[in-house]
Amino acid sequence: MNTAAIRVLLVDDSAVVRQVLTGLLDSDPEIRVIGAAADPIFARERMAKEWPDVIVLDVEMPRMDGLTFLRQIMAERPTPVVICSTLTEKGTQTSMQALSAGAIAVIAKPKLNVKNYLQDASSEIVSAVKAAAQARMGRINRAPLTATVPVAAAIPQAPLSASALARTTEQVVAIGTSTGGTQALEVVLSALPSVCAGIIIVQHMPEKFTAAFASRLDSLCQIEVSEAQNGDRVRAGRALIAPGGRHMVLRRSGAQYYVEVLDGPLVNRHRPSVDVMFRSVARTAGGNALGIIMTGMGDDGAQGIAEMRQTGALTLAQDEASCVVYGMPKEAVKRGGIVRSVSLDAIAAEIVQYGASGEMGHGR
Repeated sequence: MNTAAIRVLLVDDSAVVRQVLTGLLDSDPEIRVIGAAADPIFARERMAKEWPDVIVLDVEMPRMDGLTFLRQIMAERPTPVVICSTLTEKGTQTSMQALSAGAIAVIAKPKLNVKNYLQDASSEIVSAVKAAAQARMGRINRAPLTATVPVAAAIPQAPLSASALARTTEQVVAIGTSTGGTQALEVVLSALPSVCAGIIIVQHMPEKFTAAFASRLDSLCQIEVSEAQNGDRVRAGRALIAPGGRHMVLRRSGAQYYVEVLDGPLVNRHRPSVDVMFRSVARTAGGNALGIIMTGMGDDGAQGIAEMRQTGALTLAQDEASCVVYGMPKEAVKRGGIVRSVSLDAIAAEIVQYGASGEMGHGR
């Protein structure tokens, strides 16, 4: 047995889920399941003997719910946690709270046909566990956020005028992120003022979870945040998040931008894909865009943001020191797609400054 393998503890009250996940994860030579517990109480007993590298955790369980257990773990010994949650309204809402509390990612599971579903999603599950194992837990922001603007407030704002608003609607900010991105996006979007350049976002997340995620962000932010629908206009003071399981691309009609939400094959193992969005921004907006690639595992978005820079866009990467997983930004830098790297806390200020300046062609 590979002693250097990622040690995983499964905590789920479903015997079927525990059995299927154990088989899927143990089949990968880089992963070793050290235990499977029916609830957090049993999990504690197992963890007293051997602490896992990654915990795969259900949220709805008897005796102690997953959210309470997660908060205990984060307070005692921060450990990467992947949430395994049902596709129900209660399950998705609780999962959003778990992500805010420090969980790394979400794996979706249905109420019915769970065995077949998990087997079909085996590569996604293995990837989520491997990404979690790379996470630097010291970079996770678990502090409760309020709808204040500490970053943006430090930047002088000119009075809003009709001409400024018209100019802003012609600018697009495109953000791509994955592992650790849910917390990072909270930091960025909650620091923005109510009027800033229109934003489109791809965050790797399962279907049905993006709507709950967008709703949570909307409650924290001065800008409007919503899950994108086909034909939604990209406008000042609004952020559109690509729905899980669908690609999102930027289109233009006259002087206005809008998004198209569409089906299609996985790109870089993802749907939505950051590359798909960034490439559409390069073709549609060119130098009228700001591209930002943030924390995440893999290389999705690296090629697309390089194309954005080639067409004159300003392109930024979250720096290594502030990333939970410095994968996607690292690949983007390696491929020459980044003008400069900035810390997470500086990204909101960059967006505000970009919208205020109205300068184009930064990447040339």
